[in-house]
Amino acid sequence: MRLRYGCMTQPSRTLVISALGVTQIFSWGSSYYLLAVLAKPIATDTGWPLSLIVGGLSLGLLAGGFASPRIGRIIEARGGRPVLAASSLLLGFGLALLATAHHLPLYFAAWLVMGVGMGAGLYDAAFATLGRAYGAEGRSAITTLTLWGGFASTVCWPISAYLVESVGWRGTCVAYAVLQIGLSLPLHWWLMPRVRSRDTGTSPPAAPAAALGTGQRRAFLLFAVLVTSGGAIASLISVHLLTFLQARGIELAAAVALGAIVGPSQVGARIVEMAFGRHYHPIWTLTAATVLIAAGLCFLALGLPLVGVALMLYGAGNGIWSIARGTFPLALFGATGYATLMGRLGLPGLLAQALSPSLAALLLDRTGPEAVLAVVAGLAVINVALTAMLWSVLERSDAPLPAKETPNA
Repeated sequence: MRLRYGCMTQPSRTLVISALGVTQIFSWGSSYYLLAVLAKPIATDTGWPLSLIVGGLSLGLLAGGFASPRIGRIIEARGGRPVLAASSLLLGFGLALLATAHHLPLYFAAWLVMGVGMGAGLYDAAFATLGRAYGAEGRSAITTLTLWGGFASTVCWPISAYLVESVGWRGTCVAYAVLQIGLSLPLHWWLMPRVRSRDTGTSPPAAPAAALGTGQRRAFLLFAVLVTSGGAIASLISVHLLTFLQARGIELAAAVALGAIVGPSQVGARIVEMAFGRHYHPIWTLTAATVLIAAGLCFLALGLPLVGVALMLYGAGNGIWSIARGTFPLALFGATGYATLMGRLGLPGLLAQALSPSLAALLLDRTGPEAVLAVVAGLAVINVALTAMLWSVLERSDAPLPAKETPNA
């Protein structure tokens, strides 16, 4: 089924989500997850310190975070299609630069370009695109998209490993650059929904956060803190999980096998959310996410047995956390202004993801993994308390949840 937009034919929602799902897999796999496979080959080939190599990703996330508010405003004004297309160009160009980097300044410059591409092409921009196109009906689209995104590392890590063995790390970057330009760019340009510009007078202007009611402003601030701390936890655990497990006396091979539980748990929880999420408000998804994450991390921090269960709980919570980040603000603030607010939320979230692994590494050297894990578990418990405060704010809010809006596409 195809929809009409003026004199143009719009792709169906199923086609849009499927195309965006494919591009999300390769956008994550060729940027955020790239160094999981390429970091050591790069270090072996160049002799650069591993810390500086991984620091390139942190630099990219910082760039993406600072660009995020502007990206959100552009999506609000013009829709996500040009932004997502630009992300493919930026990622492709950045990967090409990375392949030619024989000195650290060019390596870092490549990550700066890729970082802006990540800010314009990963979840926050994709969620904003769907919310802008489908209005309050975008919740199911966001949920389905995260199911696709959950396979990014599963698909791309083996591809990266095969390419490194076949053509080296530079050839791997070139292959991903070609994929961004040859596959993702056409999918973004031709299959993303076209929306009416906000500045034509055909749609109301996006409401800034200052225009929200008092209760909604408080909810926004609480949610921004949750997004920031949640991003820090997820990034820190993704980098240091094996260190935490080995600190409990678990051998590396067993730690890797246990760590592999997280991915399927994320996907399984997202399937459950996709099946039943339409029956309840996203605040319930957010609550379940924070409680499951806190339970899993507290299990690990307290040294309780059944490590696999702890990782299942954490994985399930982290899986639906991604959904809550997109669907809760859509339900609370409505479709108008959603992309702008997602851009503003992306700034602290990406900054936290960029800085938390490095800060945790410093703490690991000074205090040890047990103390760091206890701090992370404590932060997750604080997030549960913040979620309870969010419930209280919504119950007392002078600005009730907005009614559903019709799609803008």
